[in-house]
Amino acid sequence: MMSWAMLSVFVPTFLLVSLTPGMCMTLAMVLGMTQGVKRTLWMMIGELIGVGLVAAAAGVGVAALMLKHPEVFAIFKWVGGAYLAYLGVMMWRSRGRMAIPSELDTGPPAGRWQLAMQGFVTAVANPKGWAFFMVLLPPFLDSNRPLAHQLALLIAVILSIEFASMLVYATGGKTLRSVLGKSGNVRLMNRIAGTLMIGVGGWLALG
Repeated sequence: MMSWAMLSVFVPTFLLVSLTPGMCMTLAMVLGMTQGVKRTLWMMIGELIGVGLVAAAAGVGVAALMLKHPEVFAIFKWVGGAYLAYLGVMMWRSRGRMAIPSELDTGPPAGRWQLAMQGFVTAVANPKGWAFFMVLLPPFLDSNRPLAHQLALLIAVILSIEFASMLVYATGGKTLRSVLGKSGNVRLMNRIAGTLMIGVGGWLALG
């Protein structure tokens, strides 16, 4: 199993990553506004399944990649960092799917299966998630210990933090609805989120 020292570094690191506004967190916040927190839990279930699959695939794949082709891993870090910086610029300009929308229409409640699939697809198809896991997991994996046990523990921590973060966004969504209805405040929030995303992209590329 992993040491407490490693976990003490991993937990705050991923907590920062998880709380950074992104596609899944924005989705949780928007659904919290339009569908309610209780129904948004179905989206969260699908998203957590997707995140778990992505984390497992990224952890296993990169562990092997680092041992055989570390130069490829370095290239991926730069490409991933540049992509995240691009997303940050788009968010700063209030453009793209990751930006918080300025107008929210309340429609009929979505079905449970629809919400779960929306969360799953969003997690699996989110390049930011792959980039984060491909870069963040390998440094915490010890080649002298069983990989499966380490990944299982890290994924359990990841899913716990991810769920708590989405719950915060979804719960806050309803409260923030009146504030987000003002386009000026939405632009400000997008610019703050975009700046954070650009910073994380630089950290991925240079860290």
